[in-house]
Amino acid sequence: MKKIMMLCGLIIGFATAVSAQTAAVSSEKAKELQKQLKLTDKQTARISAIYQQSSQKFEKIKKDEHGDNAKMMVAIKPLRTETIQKIKAELTPVQKAKYDKLLTNKVKPGGLAWGEGWSSPASE
Repeated sequence: MKKIMMLCGLIIGFATAVSAQTAAVSSEKAKELQKQLKLTDKQTARISAIYQQSSQKFEKIKKDEHGDNAKMMVAIKPLRTETIQKIKAELTPVQKAKYDKLLTNKVKPGGLAWGEGWSSPASE
């Protein structure tokens, strides 16, 4: 019984750590976007929440597709579109125009653009 309780505690601790890490990455992405688009603190908080939701959905897709990259890319496409639409809903018209440019511009040769992948990654 003691071993089961320890195992449960370990699993809960791991889940909490993963959740905290997801929140930290989401916050970093939102802060990078805040710099790029001059977002207000409220916009940044809402966009951080959008990134966090997307990260959770991404993790579910990854689990459901058992790491099969081809299947994941198909499943991620609608998530990426949804994430971008939600972010745009939080932006002013001027910020949307800048965000659209971020989505199409490459960060550096061979690097990712903001719009590539399942969500908009931080610049580095």
